[in-house]
Amino acid sequence: MTKTNRAGPHTAGMLMASAISLGAMTGGALADGELNLYNWSNYFSPELLERYEKETGTRVTVDNYASEEDLLAKLQAGGGGYDVIFPGTTTLGVMVEKGMLAKIDVNQMENFKNLLPAFTTIAGDEDRTYSAPYMWGTTGFTYDPAMVPGGKLEDSWKAIFEPADELKGNIAMLNEMSDVWNAAAYYTGISKCTEDPAEAQKILDVLMAQKPHVKLYSNDGTIDRMIAGEVAVHMQWNGAAHRVKAEKPNAVYVYPAEGTTFWTDVIAVPKDAPNLEEAKAFVNWMMSPEVAAAASNYTGYSNAVAGSGEFLKDDLKADPAVNTPAEYNDRLRAFENCSPASKDLREKVWTKLKS
Repeated sequence: MTKTNRAGPHTAGMLMASAISLGAMTGGALADGELNLYNWSNYFSPELLERYEKETGTRVTVDNYASEEDLLAKLQAGGGGYDVIFPGTTTLGVMVEKGMLAKIDVNQMENFKNLLPAFTTIAGDEDRTYSAPYMWGTTGFTYDPAMVPGGKLEDSWKAIFEPADELKGNIAMLNEMSDVWNAAAYYTGISKCTEDPAEAQKILDVLMAQKPHVKLYSNDGTIDRMIAGEVAVHMQWNGAAHRVKAEKPNAVYVYPAEGTTFWTDVIAVPKDAPNLEEAKAFVNWMMSPEVAAAASNYTGYSNAVAGSGEFLKDDLKADPAVNTPAEYNDRLRAFENCSPASKDLREKVWTKLKS
């Protein structure tokens, strides 16, 4: 729901360099074990990877993808040789259906007992055979009050789908099909799992009308872009919004009243992972409270591990972009496993929008 992508102002190259250099930092202490991660750019703490290497002697490397479509395409093509991946719920369901994941029995792992009850199951992997939760959050939008008319935008997707004249060309959207489709569906009052071509056309009409006013569609650099004032408004994941506010305290993250996507990213293992046992050990390690908190402190997102709260940074606990105020709970919309017919309509709309 960084996802830079889900999080972080650094480049993917910097993260890769940090991870790859860990072998040199741990020197002769390294065993023969290896672990190859495939993740959003800057969605995992380099310090946490360093800690894992030192604790286990496993050499860790990281590659990055820019969208879940890229992740799915890479694995479908049989490329990469990755051991651990970090898909969202929608992609997780597709991978389970297509038999693309290793059965690692997360529900039998030692640290599974640490998960909050709400995260012991997930659509598409109900018994947690294939995946463990990583980060969870929401998809709304962030704006800089100094750059918008009157200093305030309403809590509605209208602010970006029908922008004021002063904001036209000064808006950025995520380059993520499900997030953009969902937002337009919420705004039009149409089910995001619609199978009706006429309703899909209404969603496309909204997106096509907005397109001339969008400066760019991008998952990369959302934080830097807002901090630099390159756009006034950015569709954003809430952890990225949190990191914008660290540099721009007046920035506002909006939970649109029509509906705000609530998402969960998971940790999973491809079926042909070359280092299966190392991957399973890593997944178990990630479900320990202090480790989960370290991941949250870096990404700016919440985790699903009980007992991690005592290790979280105070600014994370205090930010409403991260800890959703109770009055906004009825705005949150959970993942729905849409039918193939609905997914096909979504893909057709996305293709037309991006052509």
